[in-house]
Amino acid sequence: MNFEHTEERRMLADTLDRFVAQQYGFEVRNRIAASSRGFSPDMWGQFAELGVIGALFGEDDGGFGGAGFDIAVVFESLGRGLVLEPLLGSAVLAGSAIAHAGSNDQKAQLAGIIDGSVIATLAHDEPDTHYELARVQTTARRDGEGWVLDGAKAVVPHGEHANLFVISARTVGAVDDERGISLFLVPAGVAGLSVLGMPTMDGGRVAELRLDGVRLDAHALLGEEGGGYATLEHAVGRGVLALCAEAVGAMEAAKAATLDYLRTRKQFGVPIGSFQALQHRMADLLLEIEQARSAVINAAAALDAPRIARERALSAAKTSIGRIGTLVAEECIQLHGGIGMTWELPLAHYAKRLVMIDHQLGDEDHHLERYITLGRVAA
Repeated sequence: MNFEHTEERRMLADTLDRFVAQQYGFEVRNRIAASSRGFSPDMWGQFAELGVIGALFGEDDGGFGGAGFDIAVVFESLGRGLVLEPLLGSAVLAGSAIAHAGSNDQKAQLAGIIDGSVIATLAHDEPDTHYELARVQTTARRDGEGWVLDGAKAVVPHGEHANLFVISARTVGAVDDERGISLFLVPAGVAGLSVLGMPTMDGGRVAELRLDGVRLDAHALLGEEGGGYATLEHAVGRGVLALCAEAVGAMEAAKAATLDYLRTRKQFGVPIGSFQALQHRMADLLLEIEQARSAVINAAAALDAPRIARERALSAAKTSIGRIGTLVAEECIQLHGGIGMTWELPLAHYAKRLVMIDHQLGDEDHHLERYITLGRVAA
């Protein structure tokens, strides 16, 4: 199999890398992280103009990409720059759900997501979900021809500034049944919906949602009633791939910074990179990063494969990224010494982001168990 990117993907990666390096430097990123929004509307608009959002959608949905390797190319570049803009929540999670299950009228919302005028997000996780995709306690009951939603959602990406929510709710079944989960398109500001925003440790922002008798019309239902689990799995799978690719980009940046430090920091009159013990540690780290890259390539290639093969490849990649990302964060900081922990050095921020990626959309332990379980199903 040829794993070389197409010319179009290479051009996209070069353009995005250049833009991030020139316009999204560390000081700019820190100012954005400290802002009340947690992202820059101006930068968001520029990413849209560059076609970055459109690259995450297929041609049928108004984009020009949407394949696994398109997601990987975009998010690896974003990872190198620790980009904070809501591409994961809006384009990948919410956008993929709408593209997968939406009616023609609902898919009309994708144009606004692609041009950056609409920020959407997926509100699925709940306070005691613990990564289990089928565990949904928020309820939706019929009220005439419409619906009434009650419940709570947690850790919603950029929820306080989203224009549109894709919210999961249970219409029938037990709290952890795969069947009986429905998805709804909910506009921001609807009566009964309260949003509480908060910062994350790595510079982003999330929100808690409270739904108290939120009334929706019949057209708010996304896809079939009770059939939302497949759409959730589709969207979250693409999100897992995006996070894994972002982690590889962050690892590459951390590796480059550490190599530069080992070549310039001197002790006993020589660069510390000449010490054999540190060379061995760095060589081990380079091998681990290449293993992480291979896992992402495998997951990207399997994104359109049958369900079991696809989900196992995604969980395998997320398991590898969780372990290797933590290792890279720890080793790079240790090889820098005490300066590696300082706020002023970008490395500390890369380390925090790698740790956070492990906990988004399922950590290492969760995906390892899932990989084993899916293997038993396949057998």
